[in-house]
Amino acid sequence: MKAEKIILGIDPGTNLMGYGVLRVLGQKTEAVALGVIDLHKMSDGYLKLGHIYERVSGIIESYLPDELAIEAPFFGKNVQSMLKLGRAQGVAIAAAIQHDVPIHEYAPMKIKMALTGTGSASKEQVAGMLQRILHLDEEQMRQHFDATDALAAAYCHFMQMSRPQTSAGYRSWKDFAIKNKNRVKE
Repeated sequence: MKAEKIILGIDPGTNLMGYGVLRVLGQKTEAVALGVIDLHKMSDGYLKLGHIYERVSGIIESYLPDELAIEAPFFGKNVQSMLKLGRAQGVAIAAAIQHDVPIHEYAPMKIKMALTGTGSASKEQVAGMLQRILHLDEEQMRQHFDATDALAAAYCHFMQMSRPQTSAGYRSWKDFAIKNKNRVKE
């Protein structure tokens, strides 16, 4: 008999943080939950971080994930936005560490590639592929793209667990940047 595994996916954000919970039994997958932590009404950045910690801890306590798959921050031109996003990701990671949940980080391009076959897929394409793969109904798809991006991170991790590492894979965002210097702006 194959053991069940629960994977929590997180798409970090400072206004909306997406989460998705995936149940895995052998090669069968099922979306258990997806949603967002809405932080729009909070103006204090530090209070947002505290709220993220509390909500992620609550999600972990509710679903008891075996592993966390989190999207790595995307390097953009706005350093302040990147710093805020990194803080939000760090707080979510701290909640997982506090609950002894192993963490796996995936670059946005790797997640898109795992689901759609192309690293340049749109959020709509990722959501559409998840809907087909996991047989999600329209009600579930009315969530924000942050929620489907989080579920995509969890599904990407499931695919990584199912396949042996290839030499073309990226082990981290730094590994991706080193192998794709012509695509990464400093």
